[in-house]
Amino acid sequence: MYKPPFSISNYMLSKTISITEKIGQITTFNSLKRMPTLRRNNKIRSIHSSLVIEANSLSLNQVRDVIAGKPVIGPQKEIQEVKNAYKAYNMINEFDGYSESDLLKAHSILTYLIENDAGKYRNHGEGVFDGEKVIFVAPPENLVPSLMHDLFDWLKNDKDTHVLIKSCVFHYEFVFIHPFSDGNGRTVRLWQNVLLTKWNPLFEYIPIESQIQKYQTEYYETIARCHQEGNSNAFVEFMLKMVDEVLDEVIVGVKQESENISEQVNRLLDVMEPDIPLSANEIMERLGIKSKETLRNSYLNPAIENGLIRMTLPDKPKSKNQRYFK
Repeated sequence: MYKPPFSISNYMLSKTISITEKIGQITTFNSLKRMPTLRRNNKIRSIHSSLVIEANSLSLNQVRDVIAGKPVIGPQKEIQEVKNAYKAYNMINEFDGYSESDLLKAHSILTYLIENDAGKYRNHGEGVFDGEKVIFVAPPENLVPSLMHDLFDWLKNDKDTHVLIKSCVFHYEFVFIHPFSDGNGRTVRLWQNVLLTKWNPLFEYIPIESQIQKYQTEYYETIARCHQEGNSNAFVEFMLKMVDEVLDEVIVGVKQESENISEQVNRLLDVMEPDIPLSANEIMERLGIKSKETLRNSYLNPAIENGLIRMTLPDKPKSKNQRYFK
């Protein structure tokens, strides 16, 4: 079986432990699920940062407006990139990170209406240039299918390497192969999220891309260094550092958001099950309260305002047939 050239360092192991501990500090996935604003903002940050790395000029607010369906003045190609990325990032849980065909599907979504060969490996040579100087030449196009097959074969069958490290190795190897005509960076950054989300659902809402954007120059310099050294060690260490640091930001965000959720709303969320509508009387019985006014003012209204609870009949809030669900 093909094995990408890398070796596990003490630094990689220490970062893996740190990341795992910080994931624990965010407590449980359910706690983040109670924070729709934080989740949505982090996802938008991921999309914006990944596109900015690829020279998309739209601001964070413009990206937010495109996603909200509002009219935005800007290059149509860049607006389409946002729409494509939003669709792809919303499918993170639908993709199988170990499926090559799913990767091709993700690329086709990310480059929809932008590239003629969306979802297909390149059929021509590719290189990176600085002016007229050749910095890097990707493997020949005829080798791309077999190289990608070998990479996925290793990804699926290596049971000894922690997924945090494997996802970083995959990221570098993908960049080295440069399998697509365009959209390689967007695709592989999405795919690292797919792999990590399968390991821990929290990663769907961890904006790793925003951290990479902050260190974009170092990101590319580290890739170039690995090209010269013939292994991905430096890149794996760099990416683990990015994940570790962005988790610090997420922990702060979770703490701040938690302070905005009252004890009553938390109790309400605890007695409700996902996607199961309940009447006001059923909720009162579960909470052990007898006042509908208390239910509305202290429990339901704050939860609805924060997007934590929804109504089955939002246009008829006082209907006797009204039900509430999370």
